[in-house]
Amino acid sequence: MDLEDTAARLGVPVEDVERVHQLAGDRPSAPLPDKADAPAILDRLAVRPDDAAEIMAGWPDPGSPLWTPELSWLLDRSIALVRADLGGHIWLSPGPELPRDRGPAWRHLYVYAYLALVDVVRAYHRDHGISDAVSWVTLADLGRNLAVDRRMNREGWPVMQSWLTLHARGGLYELGRLQHQRGGTAIDLHIPDSGPLTPEAVTASLDEARAFFPRHFPDEPYTAFSCGSWLLDPQLREYLPEDSNIIRFQRRFELEPYEEPEGLDADVEVLRFVFRSLTTPLDQLPLGTVLQRAVVEHLKSGRHWSWRRGRFPL
Repeated sequence: MDLEDTAARLGVPVEDVERVHQLAGDRPSAPLPDKADAPAILDRLAVRPDDAAEIMAGWPDPGSPLWTPELSWLLDRSIALVRADLGGHIWLSPGPELPRDRGPAWRHLYVYAYLALVDVVRAYHRDHGISDAVSWVTLADLGRNLAVDRRMNREGWPVMQSWLTLHARGGLYELGRLQHQRGGTAIDLHIPDSGPLTPEAVTASLDEARAFFPRHFPDEPYTAFSCGSWLLDPQLREYLPEDSNIIRFQRRFELEPYEEPEGLDADVEVLRFVFRSLTTPLDQLPLGTVLQRAVVEHLKSGRHWSWRRGRFPL
């Protein structure tokens, strides 16, 4: 495989292709599910019909003219790269960001990689005594992220393709309202777009995690919950009432000293999660909620949001 030629044909930097080649090496890949079974699997993964139709239209059939040799190579090696880190719990890029306007095979290459890893990670879950119900609700974050990406006019996927490797390696579990990421001495909390962040729902999820991790990962001694998010920015208290779900969520945490996260722009992340848009001018953003009005007012005044990290004992 000529890596420079492959990179040129994919339209990506050669360094990105070299990284995939080095990390995947000759490690084993995994097959995609049978095409006939794919619609039912996509349904279990909460993939919407419009996204499922695109995925099926670009399916990597043998001999498909949509799948050039370089695309097929990247799919195979991306699966191998992620599978090689099964059980890992840090963010992992499965490969380069592709020009997704070139058709469904290009747009959904990393979705096909995810589908190939579903049985792999479910076997990992079974080995750790994790129920099928937890497996499927965790893996169904694929459908949620595809729907958000569609709402964002395809602006969201570069982050999502790395985020979803946590699910595909057994590094993250959705337990009730929150997602819980393994690693270190603290369980890292994530807040999916799945309804109100009520104190009752948060407490129930935390209680579930307190039982889940000692049962299924007894060799990982966690002592705290942690979270890194713009939701922990104390500036939100200037705008939101004290009894709002976000402020009550903040009050659970003791904040760490502020450090500007490398490579992360909190203003961009707030726009991503509150408005699901990265390019809409401030004057055209909706102002239907207190939070939306707060975000716009804050940015229009020339101020910036911050990404804060906090923790509290398990």
